[in-house]
Amino acid sequence: MRLRLPEERPTEPPTGYKIAHPVLSQDGTRAGFTGVSLGGALPYGVLDEARCVYGRRHRAPHRRCDCGFHCVHDSAAAEAMLCTAEHRAAVLLEVAVLGAYIRFERGFRYARQRVRTATVGPCACGAVAGALADAGWGRPGWRALTAACAGCVRGRTSLSLASFARLAGEGLRVRAADGVVVATAGLGVSELVAEAALLQARLDWFQSQLARLDDPGPQG
Repeated sequence: MRLRLPEERPTEPPTGYKIAHPVLSQDGTRAGFTGVSLGGALPYGVLDEARCVYGRRHRAPHRRCDCGFHCVHDSAAAEAMLCTAEHRAAVLLEVAVLGAYIRFERGFRYARQRVRTATVGPCACGAVAGALADAGWGRPGWRALTAACAGCVRGRTSLSLASFARLAGEGLRVRAADGVVVATAGLGVSELVAEAALLQARLDWFQSQLARLDDPGPQG
């Protein structure tokens, strides 16, 4: 006699929370996320289907495997993971749990998801993030991004929060941790201001580099 798990049939997709690193494709045409633990080798889009990280042919989530997307029920539990040193550069995601799922005490393991909102923490200097810039590491074909203010972007590959939301698509909302900047697939006044600030900061940096090249330095 096989033990069958109880089945749920919710009228709306359950909501969950997780942390991940934003990523940008090598050619700059796609944006997504990569996990912080087991699934970190498989970047995923805003709307995506889980695949078995072990390469097995079963559908995720399989009861005898730990494959599938993972999330927790409580946003505070996900935010707590951002306190650890290795996860400080990750962002907080609110997701819709889609398809088949297995419920656990603290969260879900599930087949499909839609990322609704990504909350970006402050820049390393402590200022409010206005962009996502090259973090200096990545996965094959993908650059990891980290929060940056306009003054710290400098010459790194970077996207404003609004540009990341547009590339990711599927109605993703991206906001800074303090809630001041909200970015969606469309451009509003606040997004245009953020884009202009980022462009001006990069222009100032390039001008400073040109000034250094033009300076002959002390004559010997």
